[in-house]
Amino acid sequence: MSERAGSPTARDVLWRFGPMVYGPTVLFALGEGAVIPLIPVIAAQLGADVATAALVASALVVGQLCGNLPAGWAVARIGERLTMAIAGVISLAGIVGMALAPSLGVFAIAVFLIGFCAAAFGLARHSFMTTRVPLSFRARALSLLGGTFRLGMFVGPFIAAGLLAVFGDEHATIWFFGGCLVATVLLVLFGPDPEKQLPAPAAPRAASDLTEDTGEPVTGSIPTSERTGVIRTMWRHRRVLSTLGLAAASLSAVRSARQVVLPLWGVSIGLDAQTIALVVGISGAIDFALFYASGQVMDRFGRLWAALPAMILMGAGFIALSLTHDLPQAAMWFAMFAAVLGVGNGLSSGILLTLGADVAPKSDPAAFLGSWRTLTDAGGAIAPLIVSGLAAIASLAVATGVMGGIGLLGALAFIRWVPRYVPRASA
Repeated sequence: MSERAGSPTARDVLWRFGPMVYGPTVLFALGEGAVIPLIPVIAAQLGADVATAALVASALVVGQLCGNLPAGWAVARIGERLTMAIAGVISLAGIVGMALAPSLGVFAIAVFLIGFCAAAFGLARHSFMTTRVPLSFRARALSLLGGTFRLGMFVGPFIAAGLLAVFGDEHATIWFFGGCLVATVLLVLFGPDPEKQLPAPAAPRAASDLTEDTGEPVTGSIPTSERTGVIRTMWRHRRVLSTLGLAAASLSAVRSARQVVLPLWGVSIGLDAQTIALVVGISGAIDFALFYASGQVMDRFGRLWAALPAMILMGAGFIALSLTHDLPQAAMWFAMFAAVLGVGNGLSSGILLTLGADVAPKSDPAAFLGSWRTLTDAGGAIAPLIVSGLAAIASLAVATGVMGGIGLLGALAFIRWVPRYVPRASA
């Protein structure tokens, strides 16, 4: 897809995406960001010990991981808008379950349900923008999508703190999330219909697309009169998923490890909670400030120019941090490398969304994106387990260094596979 004379500009399309894509993203992320920090607290109130509370909190990620493939099936058959509306209604049932849960088991199921529906929201928006956004500013549009989600997750905890100060009850954040979901569903149902305002352009048919995936760049549509199933799509695109998809999963793993390692590192070197929160907050602010720069780099210079610096910065940052634990100025090194990791994470904003859109079948991307997002979410889910296991067996420094090694290996994988599947001419 390319811009032609008379086609809308980046500003025109991005502005029109506001109420239909970015608005629901911010609302959902605000509510989710307010609730996530308090899930372990509420679980503990229902009788969970520390390990069980952590397991309940992980149900959100597990739900999202399990929801990607069904979401791909749903979007392919009933469309992005209806999928988001149904997911929003089901999420409201999850909210009621969280707020009124009589037992820990019911609460955990409700958390899982929220994660499952979050996958449908994310995939529907990803699929919509894959088919509607012109290639020339696809990365900026998807980086902005990632940035709006980060905005909600960044502001949400502050809203939660305010609600706790006013009401003194953790359940107030759950009802706030419910209000955000109601607003999201109303916006999706009664706002401008994006599928009518920005219809997907017809993709050219290529006879070669009927054959098995050969590992060549995916640049055309799959010319079939029927939609391709999720499992068949996974098999057809197994090579790109097992190569570029695994590279993307390594990026997701390093990102997720950052959220776990930084607080644990601060505790390990003896910093107080306030200092740790300040360092992590500054790292997050740097991350958020750079989200649109990543899209600019990808659109102007190519995907690799954002993916490679991000992976090298985060990989080298983790390895360097792992060597500073017992140094006299450990706190200074912690703050410095937390900032480096924030820069790397900020530069990676929108990369996974953009690469998934680049290699997805143009006429019917939803089933493929379900597989792509399952891989990347799996990387993010496995990373905390790797950190926890290695920290228990060896030390936190070893776990941190290993995550840095994964980051550098991922950088090599991007060097190998991005030029093959996303050549510069189409990236």
